[in-house]
Amino acid sequence: MNDKYAPNEIEAAARQHWNERDAYRVTEDDSKPKFYACSMLPYPSGKLHMGHVRNYTINDMLTRQLRMKGYNVLMPMGWDAFGLPAENAAMKNKVPPAKWTYENIAYMKGQMQAMGLAIDWSREIATCKPDYYKWNQWLFLKMLEAGIAERRTQVVNWDPVDQTVLANEQVVDGRGWRSGALVEKREIPGYYLNIVKYADELLAAVADPSDKSYLHGWPERVRLMQENWIGKSEGLRFAFPHQIKDASGSLIQDGKLYVFTTRADTIMGVTFCAVAPEHPLATHAAAGNAQLAAFIEECKSGGTTEAELATQEKKGKPTGLVVTHPLTGAQVEVWVGNYVLMSYGDGAVMGVPAHDERDFEFAKKYGLPIKQVVAVEGETYSTAAWAEWYGDKQRGVCIESGVLNGLSYKAAVDKVAELLGEQGLGAKKTTWRLRDWGISRQRYWGTPIPIIHCDDCGSVPVPEKDLPVVLPEDCIPDGSGNPLNKRADFLNCSCPKCGKPAQRETDTMDTFVDSSWYFMRYCDAKNSEAMVAEGTQYWMPMDQYIGGIEHAILHLLYARFWTKVMRDLGLVKVDEPFTRLLTQGMVLNHIYSRRGEKGGIEYFWPHEVEDLHDASGKIVGARLKSDGSAVDYEGVGTMSKSKNNGVDPQQLINEQGADTARLFVMFASPPEQTLEWNDAGVEGAHRFLKRVWGFGAKNAASIKAAGQDFSSLSGEGKALRREVHLVLKQVSYDYERMQYNTVVSGAMKLLNALEGFKAAGQDAAVREGFSVLLRVLYPACPHIAHALWVELGFAAELGDLLDAPWPQVDETALVQDEIELMLQVNGKLRGSVKVPAGADKAAIEAAALAHPETAKFSEGRPPKKVVVVPGRLVNVVA
Repeated sequence: MNDKYAPNEIEAAARQHWNERDAYRVTEDDSKPKFYACSMLPYPSGKLHMGHVRNYTINDMLTRQLRMKGYNVLMPMGWDAFGLPAENAAMKNKVPPAKWTYENIAYMKGQMQAMGLAIDWSREIATCKPDYYKWNQWLFLKMLEAGIAERRTQVVNWDPVDQTVLANEQVVDGRGWRSGALVEKREIPGYYLNIVKYADELLAAVADPSDKSYLHGWPERVRLMQENWIGKSEGLRFAFPHQIKDASGSLIQDGKLYVFTTRADTIMGVTFCAVAPEHPLATHAAAGNAQLAAFIEECKSGGTTEAELATQEKKGKPTGLVVTHPLTGAQVEVWVGNYVLMSYGDGAVMGVPAHDERDFEFAKKYGLPIKQVVAVEGETYSTAAWAEWYGDKQRGVCIESGVLNGLSYKAAVDKVAELLGEQGLGAKKTTWRLRDWGISRQRYWGTPIPIIHCDDCGSVPVPEKDLPVVLPEDCIPDGSGNPLNKRADFLNCSCPKCGKPAQRETDTMDTFVDSSWYFMRYCDAKNSEAMVAEGTQYWMPMDQYIGGIEHAILHLLYARFWTKVMRDLGLVKVDEPFTRLLTQGMVLNHIYSRRGEKGGIEYFWPHEVEDLHDASGKIVGARLKSDGSAVDYEGVGTMSKSKNNGVDPQQLINEQGADTARLFVMFASPPEQTLEWNDAGVEGAHRFLKRVWGFGAKNAASIKAAGQDFSSLSGEGKALRREVHLVLKQVSYDYERMQYNTVVSGAMKLLNALEGFKAAGQDAAVREGFSVLLRVLYPACPHIAHALWVELGFAAELGDLLDAPWPQVDETALVQDEIELMLQVNGKLRGSVKVPAGADKAAIEAAALAHPETAKFSEGRPPKKVVVVPGRLVNVVA
């Protein structure tokens, strides 16, 4: 074998071997325990980044080690290929999104293959392929039939220049991120999925440990994020009666302004009501009020989410209208507030500024009354500034509230519910922060919604036999709206009901639809007759899901919802899709920048600069290597192309090998924590692999010739075996808990033990130790481990390393003939003493007293006492 480590040759040969064997193709096999491990599918943006490398290596280590333990393991891969980035790239490069997407997929797939990942590529899917999105359309139609999907209007961000709906994050300071046009709020029709129907079930699995589906294998913070997003609130929905009539003389909303509150105990503190800008009362009032109409128009460029409204300045205008307090009969002013969303509840809130921080801020700004109606013993209320206890419902009791006086929160809520119920004006109700999922997108590059619009028949579902509705792949978006509206060959069709000319729906589905069930399609990827089949029954639920914390809410929530819908439609038998979840940490690197004379920021690559340190070694600045000019150091942050702090995995693979990249990202940090890039650490990983190869090459002849008889081993040989099996025991445990950084540390300990072993005639111990090292290292660095396994003859004995049995700890090797105790004289360490493993206290004392160091440091004085700490030390006190 070659004496020098040549990763490019070694890795190419290993991949060729696996390809020729079709080594990673997996089939259902009831004779083995199954394990389904899956990484979140990537968006084909062009190139892998180090976050991808880390994610997939975690998955690969899990897959390879479990396969060695006898599991039937599935590790698939696919592409989240629809979405707005492809349209943006298409406009920039003047090519169809399909061309850009497929080219990126081909390149990134090649990078993954160069990493040596144990992916079953026979199951590869791309969500932009008709054979995949056909089933998006099919299940959507099934949801329509079941009443889970429905068409209704929605308030959206509309860019009047680009003629498209914008996501909230695409609205910057009220303007479209690309056109710069003032964004409008428009109410347009779209399709919704009734996820709220499943809210109780979705909540129980993340919030109730006694629930049968509780996700014990998920990180606590992800469960909490899901719980908060679902946002169950138990309160009271009630009405403020009014006599406000529209132009035709009819009472608006039947003369009732409904609100929902979780603080019905504060109802006597209501001093105003606020409605959303789109509320019918706001529209009515604006008809004769130019200032109010202008304010409502201004609100249309504001945010549309709770998060945005929570941070923006609270603004309002009076409507001149009043409603009646349902318990006191007092007249309550109605305001329009920019912080009230029409899509949340009834689009109106009761204003209790004394006990709600948002209402307090609003009332202070506009001089509205503030009436305290809850008191907490030992606290003094003041309208000068908000204090946290003002909103404390657990400690307070009602005051200035008539029949509610002296009641605690729960008792007061019950009483208010009783009083309003008697009038037919209110009742207890549970509401959810979660809203039904609007899936309509006015964009081209996505799954076509399978609906046909007919002037006579209305919105008609595409017949199942006509699926898929195929998206034309040759459109080039130009920023002037959805190009499907200009494609007569796509747009024009016949009505399936009456046969008259009709038009297809040009909205496409939210790309979260694509990623809500792809993991099930992997199980039956080539089945053209069914969305899911026997493969899904075998593999699901997924045993281990791996992905970034940024997907902890929407993707996981939608995937859970989609699974429950498929279950209720009889397609799957599982309640939850993912048994265990690992959210791997981000990969970070140093950021260096400099602001130019005109205010622009220029970023520099880490290899272009030299760090400047203070006396403690902390980086305080940097300078360019090229000219010595000063550069600002911004600390560490997520790797990013825009900040020139990314690392190209392909370059690293080309220069030092995939195994080096894999080893470093596994060793540098536990999987769930952030990883800070370190070039010196990468070099260290490469040096370690060179040492592994060098040891194998140097000892190849003796390892090949060695037997497996350990009966004649010397003390040194037994000590080596003990060290090997102690490390193996720890490493096996670390694999079980996916602490791969300590797995790599264990491999390093094994190599250190082998390199430090110099006893002659102990080849059996060395051979065993190196075979354990190769199997421990193999899931992290499969190429080098495979090559050495073959070169040193282990493959001939135990088979291909891919399916070689995981090494078992030999408990007899852990039994010691001798033990070494630390020797202290008068409490100070003076060496060590070896005694038989079974030596009693008297024997240990005798050995300690006979040791030369004892006589030397006791200066001839007789011992006063000898203290023995079993298994650790012996202390002679003279």
